[in-house]
Amino acid sequence: MSITRLLGIKYPIFQGAMAQIALAPLVGAVSNAGGLGIIASGGLSANQLREEIRKTREITDKPFAVNLMLMMPNIPELIDVVIEEDVKIVTTGAGTPAPYMETFKNHQILVIPVVPSVKIAKKMETLGADAIVAEGTEAGGHVGETTTMALLPQVVDAVSIPVIGAGGIADGRGIAAAFALGAQGVQIGTRFLTTIECPTHPNFKQAVIDANDTSTTVTGRSLGGPVRSIKNEMIKAYLELENKKASREELEQLSLGSLRKAVHEGNVEQGSVMAGQIAGLCNKITTAEEMITTMFQEAQHVLDRMASLSLVEKEWI
Repeated sequence: MSITRLLGIKYPIFQGAMAQIALAPLVGAVSNAGGLGIIASGGLSANQLREEIRKTREITDKPFAVNLMLMMPNIPELIDVVIEEDVKIVTTGAGTPAPYMETFKNHQILVIPVVPSVKIAKKMETLGADAIVAEGTEAGGHVGETTTMALLPQVVDAVSIPVIGAGGIADGRGIAAAFALGAQGVQIGTRFLTTIECPTHPNFKQAVIDANDTSTTVTGRSLGGPVRSIKNEMIKAYLELENKKASREELEQLSLGSLRKAVHEGNVEQGSVMAGQIAGLCNKITTAEEMITTMFQEAQHVLDRMASLSLVEKEWI
């Protein structure tokens, strides 16, 4: 079954679950536009998640999902809210959904883990995942080490469930490329940062618009939790501390509250502006609907053009 039919959506596009950003205004807009809006529950209390779910339903009557960061200590309470509010799709990360899979299945909840490797993708299929998001290191926020170009076709070959490509996709060409590699859909985060409905400070959006292909870097490798962000004063100081083998406590003290500073206060020098390597293509503010429809028109154009190409000279065949 195609991912669009499985989830009841028009376009095979997931909106990335960006912490403190992927909330009702953006999620509802994406779902209304025909994609799958995803609420980021990381950092939310059970009551806050319930409020975001209800706010989203005030905006849209289309399907949407909740992302569950499984390392969060209040995950059991968040799952209770998902069940009580009758959300039928969850994406997962930062841990295994194994302890909760039976509960999800008992409540007819579709489970779609985000994975950075073939090994984990195969484990998720064995657990009963309904689809997989294979996310390359080009993505913003928490990342793995393998690029999307290398990861995606290997995951597609390794599992029999639908695979969604993520990391480094921001236009129709990227969508077409993901489909060429075997994906049934795409997950996009960074491009949604430059939508009107994205509830971030204008300075945050401008930082993404001003970014180019070399504007991001990865911190946190020494802690085992690499994160991709746009370079700024805080990131520079963090990397200097990492190079000096600073303790976890020193590094965490420097980055404490940094996402809030950037997202809500607009402090894009001392805050964490998480974004992917594709930020250089995100240079225009649009509505979520315009973004989605334009990208899929572009993707269809690319695929149509490719269908007419011959990669081998006929006289050589």
